[in-house]
Amino acid sequence: MNIEEQVEKWLLDEDILREMKYDENADFHFIVEFPKENIMDIVKPKGKDSIILACATQVAPQHINLMESADIKTKKEFILDLNFGLNQFLVDFELQVNQDILRQFVVTEQIFEDALTKDMLYRTLKRVFKAKLHCIWLIDKKFGSLPQPSNENDMFI
Repeated sequence: MNIEEQVEKWLLDEDILREMKYDENADFHFIVEFPKENIMDIVKPKGKDSIILACATQVAPQHINLMESADIKTKKEFILDLNFGLNQFLVDFELQVNQDILRQFVVTEQIFEDALTKDMLYRTLKRVFKAKLHCIWLIDKKFGSLPQPSNENDMFI
């Protein structure tokens, strides 16, 4: 069984595979729902001996408004706290920040083929998701929260 078939089997075993996406730059690209109602990507870039797990999140306009109304010191402290916090998860991340306002963030992690097991795949999915949760919770902590949505992911689009 090749790596694509193996990963697909593991995703199907746990019923998290939602879509196989065509990607000209990848040997395979799976869209997964992990945990429930959270979408993530699993990609094997062409010519690489690793897979990338990624979770991209765009901050909802309501939360951007909360950030915009905060003072400059709070905004700068938030970005610094976010960087320090995400760094502790031992994941890679990219923050799209404009005028000290977080607009979007992407959390990624890489697994090399020689370390790829079902256990490693799922532990890494969990770590990437927990890093995303850290961002969500830190926004609530620093800027206050909106009325509780029916689903925690409703606060992001």
